[in-house]
Amino acid sequence: MKVWTNRHETFKQNIDNLFDVTNGDTGNLLADYNATTSAIGQFIQTAARQGKEVRALGGGWSFTKVATTNGWMLNTKHLNAVFTISAANIAPQYAGPRDQLLFAQCGNSVQELNNYLKRANRSLKTSGASNGQTIVGAFSTGTHGAAIDFGATQDFIVGMHIILGANNHLWLERASHPVVSSAFIQKLQTRLVQDDELFNAALMSFGSFGFIHGVMLETEPLYLLECYRQQLPYNESLQHIMATLDFSKATFKPHGNERPFHFQVVVNPYDMKDGIYVTTIYKRPYTPHYKPWIRDFTKAGPGDDAPAFLGKLAATVPHLSPVVVNQLVKTTYAPFEGYWGTSGEIFYNTDARGKICSTAFGIPIRYVNDVQALLMELNQTAGPFAGVFAYRYVKASKATLSFTPFEPTCVVEIDGAESEVSMRYYRAVWQALLQRNIPHAYHWGKMHNLNAATVKHLFGNKRRQWLEARSKLLPPQTIKVFNNTALLELGLTEQIAAPLPV
Repeated sequence: MKVWTNRHETFKQNIDNLFDVTNGDTGNLLADYNATTSAIGQFIQTAARQGKEVRALGGGWSFTKVATTNGWMLNTKHLNAVFTISAANIAPQYAGPRDQLLFAQCGNSVQELNNYLKRANRSLKTSGASNGQTIVGAFSTGTHGAAIDFGATQDFIVGMHIILGANNHLWLERASHPVVSSAFIQKLQTRLVQDDELFNAALMSFGSFGFIHGVMLETEPLYLLECYRQQLPYNESLQHIMATLDFSKATFKPHGNERPFHFQVVVNPYDMKDGIYVTTIYKRPYTPHYKPWIRDFTKAGPGDDAPAFLGKLAATVPHLSPVVVNQLVKTTYAPFEGYWGTSGEIFYNTDARGKICSTAFGIPIRYVNDVQALLMELNQTAGPFAGVFAYRYVKASKATLSFTPFEPTCVVEIDGAESEVSMRYYRAVWQALLQRNIPHAYHWGKMHNLNAATVKHLFGNKRRQWLEARSKLLPPQTIKVFNNTALLELGLTEQIAAPLPV
């Protein structure tokens, strides 16, 4: 028995074993990829025969055990092949630009993809703050970013190569959005499944729909981001923007009421008199003549989320109290003007460590100010919470169990020092959301109070759709391999439909 610890050190997981998996090096990238497919299929078959559970290990970014197992974990970080897609590999019916597709193996980190795409004058459409996540780990748990008119990371995924066992793997894409040609399917020696419901369910599956070996991404031309952070009064004008995303009367410097690409608000509950922190990021055409911002590792950068800078603080100040957090936020989360960079340069963090805790949930934006008032109220009765509140905005996702299902969604993040006081505060927030009938859904990779009953309550028929899709895609013996304790507790292990014929 071995012990594995996640990146944020919020839990330790007993595991039977951890395996590293790498591609071969024959000089034929496609042949090496296919050989890895075969090897992973055999691995899954061995696990099924021995009664072992299996989970793919990405960047280890999740705060919860949803993506772990007490069985066998497969380290995927060395599976980082990238393939350009020629016209012969694209379906004739494909509706998008032919040069935007990229096929990436599962272990590619977001940072690796950013670096690769920049060399090709391309970019990801959005990302979270933490580029150390693997691409599959990021979208499988719902990493969302804050691109207000796009969506979360899963929304630029248009195809998945999923391994279910020995000689059993498939390419899954939406029937409404065909992507690959028969030539592509033949090259991967797989079979094609086109089904919107199955695809939407598999997008948000936290490693439970089989081993996602490769994914097709839709990218876009390289662009720049122009970034500002201001400290502004939490007044009626700002409250209106937060609850509507109506920027028509905004006066953000230096671009007034221009609608930003990225919008985020961070609240330090112990410094409301000096205002709250508003980050606005504007999308600009790429030019090689820009002056990149210079990182100051003592400050929170333009793309840093709260866990990134609080984690750095926790590493140097082990006992974060409200007083300490208040002072350190003032000195670390400082305003700035006119920082420029590509998406990969602005959202660059790859080392978010430290004993911190985080919960996040999506809500319809009309409830934003109600939730802010609730968080401040509970800080008096269930706190004091040593941390900050953040509000990010994204378009609704089509993923069946997405926690950003509202159009648009505000993602409320509550990040702070790991302690029993923090957990008491979280429990009070979770209970109040239910009691006050505020529609919400929890980030699967962050702390939450979900169990089988609350999943049924919050997701309703979507839960059944997800279970049906999983039952159809995975044979019964494979479902057992990709179950885990967290899935059992969430009531997401039932097989309620017959598997598709192979």
